[in-house]
Amino acid sequence: MMRSVLPVLACAMTFAACTAAAGEPGLEQLSQQVENTERAFAKTMADRDFEAFTSFLSPETIFFSGETALRGSAQVSEAWKPYFEEAAAPFSWEPEIIEVLDSGTLALSSGPVLDATGNRVGTFNSIWRLDESGDWKVIFDKGNKFCEP
Repeated sequence: MMRSVLPVLACAMTFAACTAAAGEPGLEQLSQQVENTERAFAKTMADRDFEAFTSFLSPETIFFSGETALRGSAQVSEAWKPYFEEAAAPFSWEPEIIEVLDSGTLALSSGPVLDATGNRVGTFNSIWRLDESGDWKVIFDKGNKFCEP
């Protein structure tokens, strides 16, 4: 009897492992999630939606403003609110590079920052963390001036 149970048990364990792996997103799917999140984050600026912008911030986010680190979502929100006050967005950004750790919990997004006329003026670099609710939240953001190659 034990001999007949072992193959069934082995098949059941293999099926369970495959099902669990199939239910978890792979790196390609996670990368797409981060790209979609970054695009939605950038859209908050285009849409002039400050409240939506703040929803992407982790409570412990750090944004660099020149040499100064803005610590926490409240400080970042306060510093970024003026960018949302005019009718037209002063700048825009979009992801070009997305990389996700093999663990699937941290990701980098990077790409061009464009001024209001569409000229590239910088490059942004953001680190995103997957939170307990399954949402990606930005935890670090740092921009650099763009230099022509």
